[in-house]
Amino acid sequence: MSSSSPTSPAQAFDALMGGNRRFVDGDRLHPNQDADHRSALASGQHPFAVLFGCSDSRLAAEIIFDRGLGDLFVVRTAGHVAGPEVLGSIEYGVGVLGTPLVAVLGHDSCGAVTAARDACTGGSTPPGYVRDVVERVTPSVLAGQAAGLTEVDQLVDEHVRRTVDLLMERSTVLATEVSEGRCAIAGLSYRLSEGAARLVASHGPLVGESAVTGSAE
Repeated sequence: MSSSSPTSPAQAFDALMGGNRRFVDGDRLHPNQDADHRSALASGQHPFAVLFGCSDSRLAAEIIFDRGLGDLFVVRTAGHVAGPEVLGSIEYGVGVLGTPLVAVLGHDSCGAVTAARDACTGGSTPPGYVRDVVERVTPSVLAGQAAGLTEVDQLVDEHVRRTVDLLMERSTVLATEVSEGRCAIAGLSYRLSEGAARLVASHGPLVGESAVTGSAE
């Protein structure tokens, strides 16, 4: 790990959000994308964040956070639904690779959240394994509706919040790392048209949250 690589949850969060601000401003640095860095990583990886996001093609993690090779340990599923394989992958990033930050990334106009809302209100469900994705998002939609939320983007934020809580509840590894201050979990919501991510939920030591794009609600 280079001396400039973030080593604390707060440093990792600032680095991630700083990259997003550069992306929004059109001032990207394209770090860690050269041949020398590629060669240096051949013997091992030391990412500073696990990025658990929706599979939407418009959420390419290294692009929207202006990062490069070896920076992010990326796990993506439609609707950022978390089954055993996802939890194991995130635990690998934190427990084995030592990443100090897990970022959960949702986005506006999410198709999975929209499908779950439609299933709840109209009873229509998609066929095949897409139904499984929708069923995993449905508890978030029901919780949001019970709280008076109706718009898809409001429900997206609720799904991000519940996903952050779920990681803490289901993973002893993550809960222990967070409680001992070695890791933090940040729930982010991304706006497709603007390219900006904002914080909507967190667990653990994220210092300087007011300085990032958006704030925890």
